[in-house]
Amino acid sequence: MSLSAPPTAEPVPRWSWQPHAPRQPAEPLARRWLAAELGTGVDALPLSRDPRGRPRLEGAFADWDCNWSHSGDGLLVALGRDVRIGIDLERVRPRGRALDLARRFFTAPELAWLHAAPSAAVRDHGFLRLWCAKEAVLKAHGHGISFGLHRLRFADSPDGLRLVECDAELGHAGDWSLMELRPAPEYLGALAWRSA
Repeated sequence: MSLSAPPTAEPVPRWSWQPHAPRQPAEPLARRWLAAELGTGVDALPLSRDPRGRPRLEGAFADWDCNWSHSGDGLLVALGRDVRIGIDLERVRPRGRALDLARRFFTAPELAWLHAAPSAAVRDHGFLRLWCAKEAVLKAHGHGISFGLHRLRFADSPDGLRLVECDAELGHAGDWSLMELRPAPEYLGALAWRSA
């Protein structure tokens, strides 16, 4: 099922939730959806990987970007034109080490936000929201989490998480758009993009 957001000043990339069997390759499912969205055959889809393993479309579809993420029994696939795009998916479950991981990988203001949560469940939910948002931006950037989760900072707002500070290699924080996703019960995700 494909979902879209209300019209905005700039187009929001398309995304889809797909059932995905654990421990099975995700790329064949992603390829099928991407090919259908682009109106081409699966075998004709010019999809390759860059040196870091990030998927990229080539040839007639070089002005499109795609990304996917899987967790548990779900897969999120995203597609956008004239953007760099990243998507992340996580299954919601108790995270006993959430604060330890946040202390190690998040910024001090993000850690303080998690510490202020009124319960462990709210804290774990906030941790997953931050994790998905950070990973989505870093996947769009092309380096993934090896770039450093601490090199970008999100803040909560009435409209959801927004990127407020980031390493210069990621560009300006205001250039990034983020859509938090709740694609299925027990799953959280994030879709991040900026102009290509």
